Amino acid sequence: PIWSGAYITRNHGYMIYDTLFATDAKGEVQPQMVDKYSVSDDKLKWTFTLRDGLLFHDDKPVTSEDVIASLQRWGSRDATGQKLMSFVKEMKAVNDKTFEISLNSPTGLMLLALGKPSSQVPFIMPKRIAQTPGGEQIKEYIGSGPFVFKVDEWKPGDRAVYVKFAKYKPRSEPPSGLAGGKVVKVDRMEWIAMPEQQTAVNALVAGEIDIIEQPRHDLLPTLEKAKDVKLLDQNPLGNQYAFRFNVLHPPFDNPKIRAALYEAFNQEDFLQATIGDPKYYKVCKAMFICGTPLGSEEGMKDKLESNMNKARAMLKEAGYDGTPVVLLHSTDLQVLTNLAPVAKSLMERAGMKVDMQSSDWQTVVARRVKKEPPAQGGWNVMLTSWVSADVLNPVSTSFVNASCDKANFGWPCDEGLEKLRDQFARETDPAKQKEIANAVQNRMVNEYPTHIYLGQWYQPMAHRSNVSGIIVAPAQGFWNVEKK
Repeated sequence: PIWSGAYITRNHGYMIYDTLFATDAKGEVQPQMVDKYSVSDDKLKWTFTLRDGLLFHDDKPVTSEDVIASLQRWGSRDATGQKLMSFVKEMKAVNDKTFEISLNSPTGLMLLALGKPSSQVPFIMPKRIAQTPGGEQIKEYIGSGPFVFKVDEWKPGDRAVYVKFAKYKPRSEPPSGLAGGKVVKVDRMEWIAMPEQQTAVNALVAGEIDIIEQPRHDLLPTLEKAKDVKLLDQNPLGNQYAFRFNVLHPPFDNPKIRAALYEAFNQEDFLQATIGDPKYYKVCKAMFICGTPLGSEEGMKDKLESNMNKARAMLKEAGYDGTPVVLLHSTDLQVLTNLAPVAKSLMERAGMKVDMQSSDWQTVVARRVKKEPPAQGGWNVMLTSWVSADVLNPVSTSFVNASCDKANFGWPCDEGLEKLRDQFARETDPAKQKEIANAVQNRMVNEYPTHIYLGQWYQPMAHRSNVSGIIVAPAQGFWNVEKK
């Protein structure tokens, strides 16, 4: 879950790992593995003490050394973690349960970063596993979380199995979002891959399965009428679609060619093709999500209106020479499948040549981290989606990270964006944070595009009526879930 930001991997992380802090239902950060913490008057030294009784699944206690190694690995990979680590002077263990983080200068990021709810989450692993470099996948799956991963029953592409960790010590507070007591009320949970959605719906209606994580939107009316089935809006903040550029290779190594697609695209086409029902989507030109403190349409005048004349003129002026664009198309996730064909159509209308290459999502996730040229197995553009909680500010929004090789796949490299993100990380005045966020959006859209955001959408979960206790949060956790 540090190597990959894919949400299936994040959700797996919440099953078997735990976090130092967590975000509650009000969006506030609360202690989780941490019992108590303090910060010095000059805001340069933070001291944290772990709760009693924290055990890894191999029966070894969680120590400060495990925490520090885990934070170092996460901080090498995650956009928020990288920015936090730029303030960190030293992390050291005081004893087995207490550790200190010393800073070069104060930042308001500490709790926001350690309690971030979604990709990539600072999960705590044993030191020997956490010492795996951030750019390499781990080979042992041992956490201190509420479930144990049954590696012997894992069949990739078929099912993943988790069992209750009997020695897990939950917090005493009731669950709230991803915070509070993680009380496991089922002995075993199976995640079953069912690519054919109608088959999944039939199985749910028949009581053969208990939950569908993401039922297809055109099947929601069927589920609404089904006996003993309920729909739950488990993530009220919703999600945001994104079109991601790879800036390493032509033609999108040229920011002016990237900017032309802000003229060619429009959000409605993408949202109609994937979601269809306006009840479950919102056209929104705010990068940091409409209806939130940093939501703004700064710099978006006349953008995303499919002005093909302007898009073609910009491509010509930028020197686009007909270089074919390799567009990755995922075929097996309903909420993503129709995005690439819409992008292909709009890009071709603007005068670009597009080579759309189709595969399952797992293959796309593996391919998008490759830096090779498109002709050698790399790529130019791909589409994905973020939960809104991941894109609420310039630091947490991974696709705005423009730190070159340290950036997320696509590897944007822009000193201007990085200076603004750093200013945001240092600022504590909400009004000034808003000004900086507007400047980030303006630069990203008009001068150095890293991605195109394509509107907000909402995804109910479907479950049997005898299943209760599903937590409402930006990421999926299955503690507190009960089956009568």
